[in-house]
Amino acid sequence: MDAQLREMLKRKKRVVVKIGSSSLQHPETGNLDFLKMERLVRELCDIRNQGMDVCLVSSGAIAVGRQSIGLKERPTDISTKQACAAVGQARLMMTYQKMFSEYHQTAGQVLMTKNTMRDNVSRKNAQNTFEELFHLGVIPIVNENDTVSTYEMQFGDNDSLSAIVASLTGADLLILLSDIDGLFTDDPRMNPDAKLVPYVEHLEDQILHMAKDTTGSDVGTGGMATKLTAAKIATESGADMIIANGRDVGVLHRIFEGKPTGTLFRAHKNDDFYIADFIEESMG
Repeated sequence: MDAQLREMLKRKKRVVVKIGSSSLQHPETGNLDFLKMERLVRELCDIRNQGMDVCLVSSGAIAVGRQSIGLKERPTDISTKQACAAVGQARLMMTYQKMFSEYHQTAGQVLMTKNTMRDNVSRKNAQNTFEELFHLGVIPIVNENDTVSTYEMQFGDNDSLSAIVASLTGADLLILLSDIDGLFTDDPRMNPDAKLVPYVEHLEDQILHMAKDTTGSDVGTGGMATKLTAAKIATESGADMIIANGRDVGVLHRIFEGKPTGTLFRAHKNDDFYIADFIEESMG
């Protein structure tokens, strides 16, 4: 990113931040990392205080529920996943509500399904809800409605969902906080010579082929392929997108200070891009 592009990030008006399951929990136990969550909330509140609309897309309901119930491993059957989501989503939201209130911010829960975007009336209703939440100064916290839908469990740890939210809300920046520093020329876990790609102007075939549809965690489900799908949705909807490492959530203020961080995908709004059609064609 050159100096002009870094400066551009300071002028964003509406940002969607996504954090994955593996970034919210202690790897040793799978329990919530309250210190990291508190830092994340503080960062988001500070962004909000700068005058930007802020939306958080947070994974973790199934993983939190799994720990609350006492399951040792991630469940594989749908009914157990849904039961974990029912317990975990309530606990996750309760924690966020308490933390945001400590910084005098109000958070609201929005649970979405695939049909929210496919149905014209539901999509418009969701859009109106987001706009009113932003107007009221509320920070929406979005997750997939895993309790009632099986499709969302295959969404890729909310990578695609966060891009859909960015498209729906007209956000001009999407930040994916992942367990990797950004897009690499190869999988850095397997190839020590893999190089970070700091800037992507266009999502060409060469870039898309860099994706490895794997994930390094037994908590999260999102690999690089889902992040590049998110990049396509976001950039064609008119939002820049950044993949950055969520190990230190302080990366958020470094992004808005204009420091080169992660991989920036440049927006190229496509007026012919229609999110409902994309979901139907690409996600079944």
